Amino acid sequence: MKRQRKQTKTGESLSGQMAWNQSEQAALRRLRTPREIQSFVDDLTYSVDNFTRSARGALALKRAHCFDGALVAAAALEFHGERPLLLDLRAVRDEDHVLAVYKRGKHFGAIAKSKFSGLRFREAVYLSVRELALSYFEHYFNFAKQKTLREFSVPLDLAKVTSVDWRYSLEPVDVLADTLDALPHTDILTPEMARSLSRVDDNMFRAGAGRWTSRKG
Repeated sequence: MKRQRKQTKTGESLSGQMAWNQSEQAALRRLRTPREIQSFVDDLTYSVDNFTRSARGALALKRAHCFDGALVAAAALEFHGERPLLLDLRAVRDEDHVLAVYKRGKHFGAIAKSKFSGLRFREAVYLSVRELALSYFEHYFNFAKQKTLREFSVPLDLAKVTSVDWRYSLEPVDVLADTLDALPHTDILTPEMARSLSRVDDNMFRAGAGRWTSRKG
């Protein structure tokens, strides 16, 4: 799901208090491991809305794209005492992608909502954020079979974000896109490397894109 900046009201009524209600707590309590969180996020209906819901909004409506799916995952991680971290992946000729990052010891892993099979879960086996981001490179392509991932951000600790209520807001939280954009990003390729990239072969394309023919998510 490419990040959207348009501030669009959902027009949907959600129960809004500044803490998780009993139903939300019950749902989050069951998500004890990153793998369980990933399965939960996978089961949410894929959203084609051009705005981002808070974690509460996505939980209530059982619908998410990559950005609000990452917020659900971050909320579940935080509920169980972990840091709610987001990582921004930037692409060319393609949509950007947002991951929820978790750590096990010194190693990084990720949880993500996507219709592309290779852009979802990562086990915590990567020693750096760069290693984690690079694990998505071969799986990150557009429908012209071009490899499109170019940059990754430093992790954003949502626990320190005060400009928007990403947990409980009843309104879209698209302002987080600006926060992500403002983070330092690191190039993955040199210009020479980018010019020499091969196209994705048919087997990888079918495995990654499946039946989808538009919108990465």
